[in-house]
Amino acid sequence: MDDSEPIKPDGSWRAYRKLLNTPLTAFAHGSAPFLTTFLLVHLSAPIAANIGGSSLSSQVMLLGREYYQTAVTEPLLVIIPLTIHATASTAKRLIAPRAPRPLTSLLSLTGYAALLALAPIHFLTHRDYPALPDPPISAVGPAELDFEFIKTALQTWPVRSWLLYGLLVGTVALHAAEGGSIIWAKWVSNKGGLSKRARRALALAGVVPVLSGLWVISSEPLMAFVSVAGRYRAALSQSIFYRI
Repeated sequence: MDDSEPIKPDGSWRAYRKLLNTPLTAFAHGSAPFLTTFLLVHLSAPIAANIGGSSLSSQVMLLGREYYQTAVTEPLLVIIPLTIHATASTAKRLIAPRAPRPLTSLLSLTGYAALLALAPIHFLTHRDYPALPDPPISAVGPAELDFEFIKTALQTWPVRSWLLYGLLVGTVALHAAEGGSIIWAKWVSNKGGLSKRARRALALAGVVPVLSGLWVISSEPLMAFVSVAGRYRAALSQSIFYRI
């Protein structure tokens, strides 16, 4: 069944109609634009590789960090909106478990997969582990943590790196397309959300330039110093997914 179709009246529909007008919906929907903006800025770096390779990607990433990775902007633009979005959506699920769509819907599956598994793995691998102070990592600083780190992962562990990046990007893109259609139908148009085909096309349009940029990066020779590349590999090896 297409998720954009109206829900058939049943025992859960009344609960959903009541819930739709509560602050939970406004919180869940209102936090989404902040997260979308963060994703657009964050993913513009790998997309830039399609034009200028890893060098341009690293420059774009450093500029992006000025937007979303400072002591002030990261909580306001990423952490707080993500917390609100996840909390409000989960609260709606607990209050009305079967309204408006089941837990097995694509929107729910992609949301919880990203929140509970893929995003934490990505954060630990790219932010937490490189900051460990003890040798051989020795706290890879922000200036050293550029797309040579991504290149090292893709070239040293190609299968698992492509799997992790592909799953994360694909899952987030599908969730954004599904959720965006619902928000559009609720707040902008009274003609319903996007069709299933349109949502898939929108998700694909987000996935392809990111993965093609990563392919460009993986095809370049590694430019990091041998010692720095060794610290990259040591940081990546902290993750169980790069040790098994």
